[in-house]
Amino acid sequence: MTWADKTLREFQDALASDAPTPGGGSAVGVALGQAAALAIMVSDLTLSKEAYESGWKVANQVKAVAIPLLDEGLKLAIEDSESFDAVVASFRLPKSTDEEKNERRDAIRTATLGAAVVPYRTAEAAMSLLKLLPELTEKGNPNAASDAGVAGLLASAALKGAIFNVQSNLESLPESYGVEMRKSLPTLIEDGRIYSRKCMDAVRIQLSNQ
Repeated sequence: MTWADKTLREFQDALASDAPTPGGGSAVGVALGQAAALAIMVSDLTLSKEAYESGWKVANQVKAVAIPLLDEGLKLAIEDSESFDAVVASFRLPKSTDEEKNERRDAIRTATLGAAVVPYRTAEAAMSLLKLLPELTEKGNPNAASDAGVAGLLASAALKGAIFNVQSNLESLPESYGVEMRKSLPTLIEDGRIYSRKCMDAVRIQLSNQ
């Protein structure tokens, strides 16, 4: 399903339905794209004014990260639905014989690992944007501080929501699956907490100075 070609109403209605997909993983992919869009807007509003020249460097860094995420977020939303559909399909495989049972088990594990990899990529992408937003908020156009804050909230939601999905899928797999993801998740979680707080603190300071 190409969610990027749907209207906002159609996507919301699909999310609200009892169909297996789209679900939270697709929602956080879309949230990532929206965070990127707002970050680009704040960056452009900073780059357009010489008064905010101290923020030009980070604004350009943000744009370099955020512009690809406009498409990547939508791509991840689509891939998340596809990966979960593959999990559902694997559970429907025949299991009449021992051979079929073994093949079904392996297919379920492979599909479930794939369903963990996609949100992990979403989380990594969200982190790449989130870690730049505190400085953009501090040095960027103060008139867009609230927009920077919303970008931070959306990026944080994309990160944390994606991590939920990674954890959910990995927990149903043997520990030999997704070893690298398991090792890196604690750092990703902690970094997300730190940069989310930094961004919100920066927004509050900017708003209090207006």
